[in-house]
Amino acid sequence: MALIVQKYGGTSVGTVERIQAVADKVARFRQQGHDVVVVVSAMSGETNRLVDLAKQIREQPVGRELDVLLSTGEQVTIALLAMALEQKGCPARSYTGAQVHILTDSAHNKARIRDIDDQRIRNSLARGRVVVVAGFQGVDEHGDITTLGRGGSDTTAVALAAALKADECQIYTDVDGVYTTDPRVVAEARKLDRITFEEMLEMASLGSKVLQIRSVEFAGKYNVPLRVLSSFSEGEGTLISIEDEKMEQALISGIAFSRDEAQLTITGVPDQPGVAYNILGPIADANIEVDMIVQNVGADGTTDFTFTVHRNDYARALEVMQDTARRVEAREVSGDNHIAKISLVGVGMRSHAGIASKMFETLAKEGINIRMISTSEIKVSVVVDEKYLELGVRSLHDAFELDQEPAGKSGN
Repeated sequence: MALIVQKYGGTSVGTVERIQAVADKVARFRQQGHDVVVVVSAMSGETNRLVDLAKQIREQPVGRELDVLLSTGEQVTIALLAMALEQKGCPARSYTGAQVHILTDSAHNKARIRDIDDQRIRNSLARGRVVVVAGFQGVDEHGDITTLGRGGSDTTAVALAAALKADECQIYTDVDGVYTTDPRVVAEARKLDRITFEEMLEMASLGSKVLQIRSVEFAGKYNVPLRVLSSFSEGEGTLISIEDEKMEQALISGIAFSRDEAQLTITGVPDQPGVAYNILGPIADANIEVDMIVQNVGADGTTDFTFTVHRNDYARALEVMQDTARRVEAREVSGDNHIAKISLVGVGMRSHAGIASKMFETLAKEGINIRMISTSEIKVSVVVDEKYLELGVRSLHDAFELDQEPAGKSGN
């Protein structure tokens, strides 16, 4: 008998009918003899509705009170799901994050989990009940309700799986697994049977929206096997776990991409110690995250400095850079918020040369100019003009034959 933690997102529990369908799925697992802990989100659209209500009172709601309000969304879902399970003859008990003492820090709206007291959950499981826990929320040391921010229910599920030493944490979404790339861009994209934590972390950070980064980090840290499945169709989904021999055949596991990029360049900066800090210090002070960085040294004793930021931060970053240019007596500041990032990800890169050169050759054949390059042990990222994004992704998917199962690769 296995202990399974399952998480169902907002679309999976978006209506009473869908909640009943989730109850059917959970009840089947229980009938197979498994212990089941279910983590649920608020019904789709509910969190946004609550935020809108708060903003009708005050444009910038007080964090503590906003958390009290937002946590009610999941409370509705856990009660309804527990009722649906009981109706099907499956004993169930619902708990808020505070009731099972998911202890967090006091950073309202973006709290982080510090500890979980699993005793109440274990007691309920021992009585043969399915335990239904509200995701996205916890309680701080002062007894105040907190919420975990974007992707918080995924994080709750993984944290509970780690605390309970669950056999598997299953994340049910509106997709049936992790694909080699977005099937909406490449029709031939292939669902992966398995992927490593490391690869999934890169994919999530580089634009893949299947799982939130925090939950993957948590799962990797505590070695919690994660499985991504569809709430609306049957299937094995994609298992995310530690690297093993079965995975070594795949050179590239997937292609991630992001349209949310912007590039800034400051030229003619006097080349002297501290130049990078003089440029990026004010950007950091403005709470703007920098992604890729390229610095070129000219023959005239000056340097050009280019970096990328999230597109939402572009206007603010450009303003900061114009102030910096005046201060350091740079020649010019320019920018472009119509760029995109394409990334190849795969643990197979560690033991195979030539991945980057093949990527560059493929893009060159399509007439796509590479504006920036960044590499790590298991990824190669390039910045290109946004208009070439889909062509670039499709040509790379084809060049690396990602629609084909890797030779010698075994399934689950």
